[in-house]
Amino acid sequence: MRARLLPLLVVLMAGVLLALGFPLAVALAAGQQQRVVVDRIDDTARFAALAQFVIDAEGSKSSGADERRATLQHELVRYQELYGIHVGVFRRNDDAIARSPGGWELPGDGEGRKAFKEALAGRRSHDPPQVWPWQSRGKLIVASPVVLDGDVVAVVATESPTDQMRGRILRGWLLIVAGLGAAMLVAFGAALRLTSWVLKPVQTLDAAAHGIATGRMNSRVAAGGGPPELRRLARSFNEMADNVEEVLEQQRAFVADASHQLRNPLAALLLRIELLALELPEGNEEIASVRTEGKRLTQVLDDLLDLALAEHASAEISLIDIAGLAAERVTAWRPYAEEKGVRLTGTGRTAATGWADPIALSSALDAVIDNALKFTPAGEDVEVALSVDGDRVLIVVADRGPGLTEEELLRIGDRFWRSGRHQNIKGSGLGLSISRILLAAGGGSLSYEQNPPHGLRVTVAVPRTDPSAGPE
Repeated sequence: MRARLLPLLVVLMAGVLLALGFPLAVALAAGQQQRVVVDRIDDTARFAALAQFVIDAEGSKSSGADERRATLQHELVRYQELYGIHVGVFRRNDDAIARSPGGWELPGDGEGRKAFKEALAGRRSHDPPQVWPWQSRGKLIVASPVVLDGDVVAVVATESPTDQMRGRILRGWLLIVAGLGAAMLVAFGAALRLTSWVLKPVQTLDAAAHGIATGRMNSRVAAGGGPPELRRLARSFNEMADNVEEVLEQQRAFVADASHQLRNPLAALLLRIELLALELPEGNEEIASVRTEGKRLTQVLDDLLDLALAEHASAEISLIDIAGLAAERVTAWRPYAEEKGVRLTGTGRTAATGWADPIALSSALDAVIDNALKFTPAGEDVEVALSVDGDRVLIVVADRGPGLTEEELLRIGDRFWRSGRHQNIKGSGLGLSISRILLAAGGGSLSYEQNPPHGLRVTVAVPRTDPSAGPE
């Protein structure tokens, strides 16, 4: 969840910073250019005042007209040499009164001509187009009118290089980018803290739910921080878990008490049956059938008590030698297999370790191997194969019995369920259920599949890493 929530927060904060940074960058560029424009307007206004004296002297045919023009030309030359800015005073018909350098003329079109026409209309170039840092050949043209007796008689124009201005804009932008980068780092850190604050209760809740799902019914969510809604959810989860655990405990207690209390009446009943059998002829089929059903009922009660204890007991998980334990169980069951005429073999890896409760795993293997031998006819094989698949150790018990249909595979392992074709075979239908519960308490599992051409494959899987660590 962190991998999905954190990018979303970062993208949103980056969008906010960019939305603030772009206008700031544009405003900085506009401010730098406006400073230059105001400075050029002041310069053109001074030159316009000098040009008024020149044009006025020419109009009155004063003898000082040439001297005033020379003074104006001298000022323009010094200005151009000092600042590197082209400057000129032009009549309405574009004739130059004075200019520096000598061959400089206003462009015949574009922004220069537009500024000239605006000045002829009596307006100063107060808002020329913005020059950007990437416009290496950009020029800034500012024009001001020369007004004499209320009429515009000439125009003072300057054409300024923009290298320094573009450099100042670029340096300002770099500072803005650095500021945005620093703000982004701060925002990223804040997003990390925020997601941790929000998701920590969720992760704790997920770990507790995983613990309950794997049989650790005492898993609870510890009181902690986080949003009020998640703290309330944690309290509700704990209350729900307490109620579920209480109901399950009552159910287990009922099953255990019922199976325990029924054992005494059943034992008394079986004793009376044996006493009654003494008065009947030897080999009576009815009394033999009653004895069989009584023994089966005793086995069912014993399995019910084992089931209740299995659901109540907590697994003692540790790192054990899975290969050694599997080989031990194969050796223990081999005499029974030979008695039935079935070949029981152990194959696969001879060394593998995993995390499991050794008693629970032994009981599960006993139940699975017992079932395989029970349903495998004489002359066939039962194979116990050990392998490693990723983060699990697999013990596969494959038999050559009649197997199960696809529909029956969906129900195998249910309590008291037995295939209709196997009702005459000894068993209560609880062995695999008990094994599944014992394995699940330690993070293991049981799975079933067909073993072509006929038979059943039961896979006992245990983790290779400590399941008590919870999900990543």
